[in-house]
Order: sequence, then structure tokens, then C-alpha cells
Amino acid sequence: MSQNYEQMVKAITDCREDIEKAEAGNKAATSRVRKTMQEIKALAQELRKEMLEMRDAGGAS
Repeated sequence: MSQNYEQMVKAITDCREDIEKAEAGNKAATSRVRKTMQEIKALAQELRKEMLEMRDAGGAS
């Protein structure tokens, strides 16, 4: 499985606690969540590129 996908899943899992804290009103946690979401966005973009390259190459490499 793609390394970018695995990193994205780990980031989402690790972020759960901060999301719960942010929902409870912790302002520092909201900053951490926003930072993590930016990282996830970048990983998702890289994964998207990987999938396009895989599609154009005709399958898994």
C-alpha cells in the first residue's frame, strides 16, 4: 500500500484526540488540528499524483 496513504491514515488517527479537545474549547488544540489538516491535504495531493501516475503507467508499479 502507498506510503502516503499510510501516513495520511496515521495522521488522521493521531489527530482524533486534538479534535476532541478542540470541540471542548481548547484553542491550542484547534491550531494543532489545523496544522495536521494541512499535512493531510499535502499527503492527499501526493497520493492523488501517485494514482494518476499508476493509471498512466497501466497499473501498479
